[in-house]
Amino acid sequence: MSTLTLEPMATSLSFDADNMWVQLSDGRQLGIPLAYFPRLAAATPSQRKNYLISGGGAGLHWEELDEDISVSALLAGRMDRTSGAKDPVKQAA
Repeated sequence: MSTLTLEPMATSLSFDADNMWVQLSDGRQLGIPLAYFPRLAAATPSQRKNYLISGGGAGLHWEELDEDISVSALLAGRMDRTSGAKDPVKQAA
């Protein structure tokens, strides 16, 4: 017996002053603090809006910012893992 598991895919993005909002194909909306992704936090609103939803909704890509984020990582609560990224949860503690 095989089990087919379908991960929700991104269908659109929007931003406010502090968050990235990811609309998912299953109707959920994720709010992710921009602080989790320093390149997005430092980007201009115009640069943030210049994204591509890739892989049928599995990934988010910003060419100009050299930023790639997987939807599965967002669902798992993972943030930017580059060496310069600071963990906002640890900073608040």
